[in-house]
Amino acid sequence: MQIISSIEKLSQICSDWRRQGLAIGLVPTMGYLHRGHLSLVEAAVKDNDKVVMSIFVNPTQFGPNEDYQQYPRDLGADLKAASNAGVDIAFCPTEEEMYPQGFQNYVEPGPLTSFLCGKSRPGHFRGVCTVVLKLLNIVTPQNAYFGQKDYQQFVVLKQMVKDFNLPIVMHCMPIIRENDNLALSSRNIYLTAEQRQAAPKLFAALIEAEQMYANGERNAAVLEQRIKEIIGNYPDARIDYIAIADKNTLEPLTNVEQGAVIALAVWFGKTRLIDNFLLG
Repeated sequence: MQIISSIEKLSQICSDWRRQGLAIGLVPTMGYLHRGHLSLVEAAVKDNDKVVMSIFVNPTQFGPNEDYQQYPRDLGADLKAASNAGVDIAFCPTEEEMYPQGFQNYVEPGPLTSFLCGKSRPGHFRGVCTVVLKLLNIVTPQNAYFGQKDYQQFVVLKQMVKDFNLPIVMHCMPIIRENDNLALSSRNIYLTAEQRQAAPKLFAALIEAEQMYANGERNAAVLEQRIKEIIGNYPDARIDYIAIADKNTLEPLTNVEQGAVIALAVWFGKTRLIDNFLLG
């Protein structure tokens, strides 16, 4: 596996690969890799001749009071895991390489960011779209891989790729979970022992709502209230949002049919966790 920090060098290698007719898969990450990230690599290795993984904690997607400085990092472990998983190039740029002096232009995402995490984290998706567009332009992959845990992110990025006519297939891969069904996240390391014990109830609440839906409940408010009741049993849990939305437009639903996503964000102390479930 090659480790590259230069945009120019990475772009040249990827250009050479394309001239050779090789299919390229891109796995964008912020590092601190876990099995969820590696499942994306597994899919990319299967689908492509070459796989590029970016490892870059992107400062522009963090708000002023968020955890950019504290975000977990372990580049040595990341590189070992990426190499073992079959990554051909680990792209590890500096902040100055990605946002050099004089950088001015950002992607301003549209209405899809008016809901869910976009509403709770103003400016977040501006940073996400900007860095991902840069990565897509540098690597020019045929395929790019993202996890369903960040479902809104995937929907927003897929729309960006469509709007800018990029010839890239966007893949949304299933959420990978711990044995107790907590969605894998780099931020899980922040949880105290008590919070870690309570956190799997997020998925339990989603599953109960899904079962209510399967039994005929279609009123979104009823389903959301039940999720709120389950999570509310834990005094350290503070709900950011619980929403049932159209899976394509992310607009809130009143009456739930197929094509809906149940999404939530919950604070456990200073740690914000997200999870979701696609109905049908």
